[in-house]
Amino acid sequence: MGSNLTMKYILLSEKKWHDSLFHNLHDRKNEEWLRVSSKSDFTLEFLNELKPDRIFIPHWSHIIPADIFENFECIVFHMTDLPYGRGGSPLQNLIVRDCKETKISALRVDKGLDTGDIYLKKELMLFGTAQEIFLRSSMIIFMMIDEIITKDILPKAQEGEIVEFRRRKPEEGDIIELKDIEKIYDYIRMLDAEGYPNAFIKVGNLRLEFSRATIKNSKTILADVRIIKE
Repeated sequence: MGSNLTMKYILLSEKKWHDSLFHNLHDRKNEEWLRVSSKSDFTLEFLNELKPDRIFIPHWSHIIPADIFENFECIVFHMTDLPYGRGGSPLQNLIVRDCKETKISALRVDKGLDTGDIYLKKELMLFGTAQEIFLRSSMIIFMMIDEIITKDILPKAQEGEIVEFRRRKPEEGDIIELKDIEKIYDYIRMLDAEGYPNAFIKVGNLRLEFSRATIKNSKTILADVRIIKE
């Protein structure tokens, strides 16, 4: 890549916690960055007109069409040490398994689910709420994008034992049957982020949703509660 050329990149994410990531990328020299946050805007026709050099995907809730990833270099960031943790709800599946740390894997999108070749990995700690973890991951993803671009890293095939995760469903956020106070705390914090259904308990026709939890000791959690009449 010529240093005097203006390279074109896309950041593909619908999440607000990636706003600062985009602003930091947008300020980089000799690079033109565009943020795409709507599925309707992310089309092959649009990409053929723009001709981006790479598409970076820190978070996207939709399948990337084959006619896009086969014609453009699409790099997605997955919150597990691949091939461990292929599949949906990586953060929640990690916390449910009592994981305290993980790695963010930058991989090339291909036809399989999180099966693409790996560019690099970086460590990520899993303490705090889901929102806090996502914000922390954004800073790490910025460094990963910088390294991929400046070093022009080429991806390599995944190695290791394959472990697949199943996407968790909203009803699995019900904490009524949980007995362990730390497990209850983990359920509340792992679902405490923009766009995620909070952990909850149903009492008659009332739904109690929990957020902003802090664990005080082996018997006490303090949290915000929203009560909804169903």
